[in-house]
Amino acid sequence: MGSGKTAVGRAVARLLHLRFIDSDAEIEARTGVDIPFIFEKEGEEGFRAREREVIADLSLQDDVVLATGGGAILSEASRQLLAERGFVVYLEASIERQLERTRTGRHRPLLNTADPRARLVELMTLREPLYRSIAQLVVGTDGRRVPLVAEAIVAAVTPGTVPATAAEADPAKMQG
Repeated sequence: MGSGKTAVGRAVARLLHLRFIDSDAEIEARTGVDIPFIFEKEGEEGFRAREREVIADLSLQDDVVLATGGGAILSEASRQLLAERGFVVYLEASIERQLERTRTGRHRPLLNTADPRARLVELMTLREPLYRSIAQLVVGTDGRRVPLVAEAIVAAVTPGTVPATAAEADPAKMQG
């Protein structure tokens, strides 16, 4: 949450001349309501069921960059589909950076709590090992501009290319 999935995903799609799809936006389009409304009416379990279905559909498409919600990783079925059908990138962001990026938004039901920091720590403790278990590439996003992160990803998925700003790509934050 707050790692830059949508912004980076759009930039990667542009660079690779692919379509960009955000699974949360697709859920909203299919249901006609926003994510907080789904959480309110169906709870997290209901939302996650919808998310699994959307990821199963979207992961079958060719020539797309797919950004999933941070919690999609909780579903073993979704993890398996993503790992089998795509090149998975984990955008790693510190708790501080996540707090900074999410503090003004009201579209994050899991952070509607008295202590968002504690909630982010709890979520990251559960999710990070799952992200790493299927990621083919880990890219740190703290203090890095979206174009640099996108270029680093493109360089990793298209062997033989070098980011335009290779000096700033920070290979220490990348695994592949």
